[in-house]
Amino acid sequence: MPSRQKRVVFSLGGVLSFAAVLLVAAAMGTRWWVNASVLCQTGAQLVNATGSELDKFMGTVSYGLFHGQRLKQCGLGGRPLSFSFFPDLVDVIPASLHVSVIFFCAVLILFSSICCAFFMYNAFGNPYETLHGPLGLYLWNMISCLCSCLVLILYAAEVKLHRLSESIANYKEGSFVYKTRSEKFDRSFWLIFLVFLVHCLNILLIRLAGVQFPFQGAKESDATTGAADLMY
Repeated sequence: MPSRQKRVVFSLGGVLSFAAVLLVAAAMGTRWWVNASVLCQTGAQLVNATGSELDKFMGTVSYGLFHGQRLKQCGLGGRPLSFSFFPDLVDVIPASLHVSVIFFCAVLILFSSICCAFFMYNAFGNPYETLHGPLGLYLWNMISCLCSCLVLILYAAEVKLHRLSESIANYKEGSFVYKTRSEKFDRSFWLIFLVFLVHCLNILLIRLAGVQFPFQGAKESDATTGAADLMY
């Protein structure tokens, strides 16, 4: 590929990587990772509520990595309450799993930043080392893809396997029991998936720039050498 076109491709990869950094940082600061509806089961059973009557006992819980908000309804109107995971909910959540999600988000920001810097370095500089050159870009983008996958998997496991929404809804509730009626991952969760797609696109851009995948050149060289040895 001509030098000018390669510069454009690498510059585009740098812009996409910078956008990924902003997306992850924005997602971490919001409370729109999960949105759930919770039913005040105790209140509904006391009055034998059915059908549309259950709406008076339906509340909502929305939260992210650091904070959230819950709206509880037990037939007497809503009670909005904001909360923080640290230190409020440390005792009721799988803290090690939650911290792991935050850690991999931070690592994702770090390696997305590295991708951005090295894309620009390869576009406008003169890289001479493997990790600084185009082959290194494969490594940084693959690590970013791995980190984004780990964030999605670990957070989904925390929410679904540990019934996180239900635990939050029942936090400091002695006389009322809340059950999750519906639950969905919200926009900030899907931003991480978008970041995963961005880094996959970056890998395709590197290949489009004419850079072979790691070890592909070595395998082709070995095959050529093997064929030459057979001739002799």
